[in-house]
Amino acid sequence: MAQDCLLCQAPSAEGLLCAACERALPVASSACPRCALPSLHNTECGACLAHAAHYDASYAAFIYAYPLDRLVQALKYGGQLALAAWFARRLYQRIGDAAGIDLIAPLPLHPARLAKRGFNQAAEIAKVMSRLSGIAVELELGRRVRNTAAQTDLPFEERAANMRRAFACARDLSGLHIAVVDDVMTTGATLDEFARTLKQSGAARVENWVVARTPHGV
Repeated sequence: MAQDCLLCQAPSAEGLLCAACERALPVASSACPRCALPSLHNTECGACLAHAAHYDASYAAFIYAYPLDRLVQALKYGGQLALAAWFARRLYQRIGDAAGIDLIAPLPLHPARLAKRGFNQAAEIAKVMSRLSGIAVELELGRRVRNTAAQTDLPFEERAANMRRAFACARDLSGLHIAVVDDVMTTGATLDEFARTLKQSGAARVENWVVARTPHGV
């Protein structure tokens, strides 16, 4: 069924975006394999070499910039759930080979925030990633036990402390390789704390699969 482009409202045939808007999206390219920030020759960046995070790798399909940011917001705050599948397909193309991953898990939302929004956008993307890859998804692998302040409202140096002990995991993950799905990675503090929680439960490796990465980690 023909529809209009979500970004410019021009006819887009059966796609969510027209061809021109698809070409305008800021696709992620050369990046640090651990944190997904821009890095020459896909080598690990100085920040990760100096202070490695608890997660082992990160993959981002896009840079979080205009006009991709409008699509993320349309899913997250506008309830455009069709975008979850669209994002998942682009992310799966970016990852290429998901071999070695045992479980996919969305980054958890606190129950209060989930009740307010009505859905977890990371879970919606993760469910489609599971279908595409054939890897099992665990929607409740971890729980968010602290309703923390929004990271975007805090200075950079306070974000790690804000997330401390924000998650819990009751599963035995001994030796498992976990892929954590989220929409946007900014400083990485939230994903780092969740990776720490999963490794405390025995996970051997944690990767981040994110739709978009902010270009400067803020």
